[in-house]
Amino acid sequence: MLVPVERLFEGHLNVANVQRSVAFYTQVLGLPLAAIFPERKVAFVWVGSPGQSMLGLWEVASSPHCPASHLAVSVALDDLLRAVSVLRQAGITPLGFTGEATDQPVVLAWMPAASIYFRDPDNNLLEFITMLAEPARCDLGIVSWRDWRRRNADERSAEEHCSDVNC
Repeated sequence: MLVPVERLFEGHLNVANVQRSVAFYTQVLGLPLAAIFPERKVAFVWVGSPGQSMLGLWEVASSPHCPASHLAVSVALDDLLRAVSVLRQAGITPLGFTGEATDQPVVLAWMPAASIYFRDPDNNLLEFITMLAEPARCDLGIVSWRDWRRRNADERSAEEHCSDVNC
C-alpha cells in the first residue's frame, strides 16, 4: 500500500436539485454546510467535524437514467438504535438490507456491523453504520438486530452454564 487509507473523507452524490438536497442534508440530517458553488451547481456539507469528512452534492440534468449512489457514514451505536424513530419523525422510511421498510437495524455479521438504510430525495441510498465489538459470525450472513442480540445472549448464557458445570 503506497498511501495508507484511514477513513472515508469525501463522497459525491448526483442530485436533481442542489437547494433541496442542501436543505435535506443540513436541516433533516443536521450536517453543517461547508460551501455552495452556484455556478458549478454543487454544494458541500461536512460529515462530522469541519475538515474531517465531506459530502459533495452535484446537480445533474433531470433524467430517468441518473444513477443513484450509496454512501455510508459511521455513527455511535446508541444513535444507530435511535435512527429508526428519528428517521420516521423526519418523514423518512428506514430500510433493511434488501430495501424493505423496517423497524430495526440489520447486522452484517461478517464485519460485524449494525446498519440502517434510507433514501434521500434523489433516491440515493444512505446508510448509518456502527462497528460492533462482538466477534464476526460469517455463518450468520445478514440478520436483524433482535436476532443478533438474542443469539449473543444465548451464546453468553451457554458459556456461563458450561463454566458452572465444568464442561
